[in-house]
Amino acid sequence: MDSSEQRRKRKRIFRPSSPTATIVYFFSVRSFVLCFSFFIFLFLLSYQIPFSSSDFRPVLVVSRLSLLSSSSDLLSTSQSFQDFGSSSLLHLQIEARVLFPDHVLLLVNKNDLFSKNTDFECVYGRNRNGDDVGVVKEKSFSVDVYGESEFGVLVRCPLPPVNYSAVVSLRKFRGNGLWKESNQTVNSWENVAYAATLDGNTVVVFVKGLNLRPDRQSDSSQFSCYFGLGNFEKEGRFALRTKAITAAQEVVRCELPLSIRKNPEKARGIRITIGMLPHIHAKAREHVLLPSVAKITELKSEGRGNVENGKYDLCVCTMVWNQGSALREWITYHSWLGVERWFIYDNNSDDNIKDVIEELETENYNVTRHVWPWIKTQEAGFSHCALRAKKECNWVSFMDVDEYFYFPYSNPGHQSLRSTGYAGQDSLRSLVANVSSSSPRIAEIRTTCHSFGPSGLNSAPSQGITVGYTCRLKSPERHKSIIRPDALDTTLLNVVHHFHLRKGFRYMNLPQSTAVINHYKYQVWDVFRAKFFRRVATYVVDWQNNQNEGSRDRAPGLGTEAIEPPNWPLQFCEVWDTGLRDFVLSNFADLSTGLLPWEKSSF
Repeated sequence: MDSSEQRRKRKRIFRPSSPTATIVYFFSVRSFVLCFSFFIFLFLLSYQIPFSSSDFRPVLVVSRLSLLSSSSDLLSTSQSFQDFGSSSLLHLQIEARVLFPDHVLLLVNKNDLFSKNTDFECVYGRNRNGDDVGVVKEKSFSVDVYGESEFGVLVRCPLPPVNYSAVVSLRKFRGNGLWKESNQTVNSWENVAYAATLDGNTVVVFVKGLNLRPDRQSDSSQFSCYFGLGNFEKEGRFALRTKAITAAQEVVRCELPLSIRKNPEKARGIRITIGMLPHIHAKAREHVLLPSVAKITELKSEGRGNVENGKYDLCVCTMVWNQGSALREWITYHSWLGVERWFIYDNNSDDNIKDVIEELETENYNVTRHVWPWIKTQEAGFSHCALRAKKECNWVSFMDVDEYFYFPYSNPGHQSLRSTGYAGQDSLRSLVANVSSSSPRIAEIRTTCHSFGPSGLNSAPSQGITVGYTCRLKSPERHKSIIRPDALDTTLLNVVHHFHLRKGFRYMNLPQSTAVINHYKYQVWDVFRAKFFRRVATYVVDWQNNQNEGSRDRAPGLGTEAIEPPNWPLQFCEVWDTGLRDFVLSNFADLSTGLLPWEKSSF
């Protein structure tokens, strides 16, 4: 009885004694809960990124993503996937999809379960307007680790069959269970922000769909950068905005928000996109946001060791597609001339280029392969490489794998060198080092190109292109450049052949008597016709398109179809020039066998 009475007394003590007290009690508890929840929210938000009042603007703009599949298509696809396989989902997420003319690119989060030797199947669900609901499977074209990207893995899938959705899913080859879906958006390769990297207190965004004019700076006031945060980003919304500093071609540079600038490590992995005004009289709130698969990265050195005693004197950057067979000769030759570091941007190759680069690495050539899946973006890719090389290199040459520096030294002023007939080892590195010490305001060295033809051949020369092709056009065509990456204009504007420089710096034209570039542009037909697949430059028309047919970017007299013209082996031959052939045979051939280094490798 005593204990029962005590419990009744305790209840009376804590029970409100009147209706007014009841209301006060209710609101006091509610206020406490709301305040506590608010402080927890602030704590979690600041843990993600520490905001300050000066840079946080709650714009929360929803991105106008263009879906290539209707909601009904996605519904039927999801239903098909649910019925497919009974195994648990893999611990990986498909973060984004990009539709290209000949494949679908999947950007996937990577974890410890991933192996680059794993094969994957691409799984397609039928659209609702098809005859029935089901799935088909195709083996993926390729699987690659994507550099510094937070996505981690790129998987290239075949295009979907007719009446099947481009919302492709994945599973291990001949396995069960699909990868976890993060979203079902399919972006077009022609209208998307595709890459972004830090550069000091700014971020540089690479984007398709701005349609800016080539070789000129555009009005940056028309553009802004939008930064996604946490759950907002997952829903396609962006919480921070900064104005663009520069805009040119496919590259937009913006300042980082102050909160991110104070903590740059917090920037990595944040999704970013570009907003642009629909017309010149529009206001900032009317920005149209481009779809985005870009997350901010920080470019890191991936070469053989760090340059502890300073930067490399001379590096080379190139962009390639299926050039594995040409890479060894090109790197071996230019390494002898003094190139110390190589950046190979691989534009969706499906040959043996990965194996070739791995072999060169084991032979102490300082070569790294960088996956660059974005087609028709050579200028933007070179801008990206210039940012990457700035931390490692004093000078960077931007050239193709069919272009070779050659030092004829026919000038009477080079009499001491003419006694041997050729330039010595490390000549190219010595040249740029001398320019740095004698002319510190020169930031670009332009070298004239001579274009070589098939030289009477019907099949690829067994000793390599430097020995096999010996007939060229008489007049030079254009030039290629070696640049100082620290002296480039902030726009990173380039037209493949040269970059724009910051004020106060200038370029020099290298005399043809000192050096030229042998451009083996028109090789035997079986090699040359591969160019019909696609041109890598943004503003150069593909061979199969009937535009600009009189341009120097095309082969004279060649149409829009990959059909061998009459007398192709004898075309583009006006001057026989065996200088580089003789130089290579004298300096690279094995004295006992007569074989060249790239021949040994092939055997």
